[in-house]
Amino acid sequence: MKLNYINITLFSLSLNILLLSSEIYNQRNHYITLHKPKIKPTKPHRSLCECELYAPVNYDNDPEMKAVMQDFDRQTSQRFHEFDERKIKNKQKCKEQCEKDIQKIILKDKIEKELTEKLSTLQTKIETNDIPTCVCEKSVADKTEKFCHDCGYGLGSVAPSIGLLGVPGMYGWKTAALAAATKDAITKGLAAGEAARIKAGIDAVILGLNSEFGLSTQAVQKIGLVINAQNYKDAGYIYQAIFTKYQGSCMASGSVRVPVTGTSEPICKNIIGKAISGRSSEEATIKSTVKAMVSNAEEPAKAAAEAARETAINAIKARETGLINTIFMSKQTAIIASVVAIVVIVLIMIIIYLILRYRRKKKMKKKLQYIKLLEE
Repeated sequence: MKLNYINITLFSLSLNILLLSSEIYNQRNHYITLHKPKIKPTKPHRSLCECELYAPVNYDNDPEMKAVMQDFDRQTSQRFHEFDERKIKNKQKCKEQCEKDIQKIILKDKIEKELTEKLSTLQTKIETNDIPTCVCEKSVADKTEKFCHDCGYGLGSVAPSIGLLGVPGMYGWKTAALAAATKDAITKGLAAGEAARIKAGIDAVILGLNSEFGLSTQAVQKIGLVINAQNYKDAGYIYQAIFTKYQGSCMASGSVRVPVTGTSEPICKNIIGKAISGRSSEEATIKSTVKAMVSNAEEPAKAAAEAARETAINAIKARETGLINTIFMSKQTAIIASVVAIVVIVLIMIIIYLILRYRRKKKMKKKLQYIKLLEE
């Protein structure tokens, strides 16, 4: 504000000096005019000396001067108002600070007085033997804090290990169990396929004996032809049994054999018909027919073996996979429950530890404040 007052004063002083110098100059040089004889001189402008510079009417009636004066008054009043507000705020701050300092001084004097009264009653002569030995016994809170810290640290280090090692271990066990189950299913499927192949081959051979030679199952058993896993593919064995049956059931009539009197064996008719149509001997006809029959039995045997093998493998794999998944889910649930329980216990321990630590720090802070206050 002082700077503004100085600027305003200097501005008005310079303005007055300028006006005064202009007036003096005009007064000194008023005789310098153009002389025109017989013509009345006229001035194209008015000089300042002819005006009343400080007349009130020149300021009161001039709108520009009024606006300048109003702006000046408004800015000046605004700055005075701001100055008063800052002054009031500074006074309030100083007053509050003074009150705080006074309260501190009063409190300090009060404490010093109390300490002086209490210390005056104490004995000033203290020997070394009179000082009690400090036996540092931890309180229950300190022991609990240490226990929670150690327990939380131990369980907190164990829980990630269980989570990181338990679940991958279970997945590894599941993979190995599934691989073993698949291998066992394949082995059992091959055995089931082999059994189905043998049964289908035997059935195909028996069906061929019935269709080619007219021999029923009872007739095959009567001639002593036992079809099993070892001989159902033996064309020579089957041929020998059929040829023996043919020789015993049919008698020779010229170049061919006919049924024995009193018997009606379809084997004779079938073999003789095949021999006549094929223009070959009965022996060659039986041999070729048996070979074709045994060869044709291989295809249904393979198909039955493949179907039985796939069925057995799928059934065993489904059963073993379901069992493994059930065991895996139960173990996984147990691991997850264990990890969750450990995490909950760790969190509880950590919370108890933090609470006890906060209380201990709060007590230590109060002790330090009291010691600092005593030192002051």
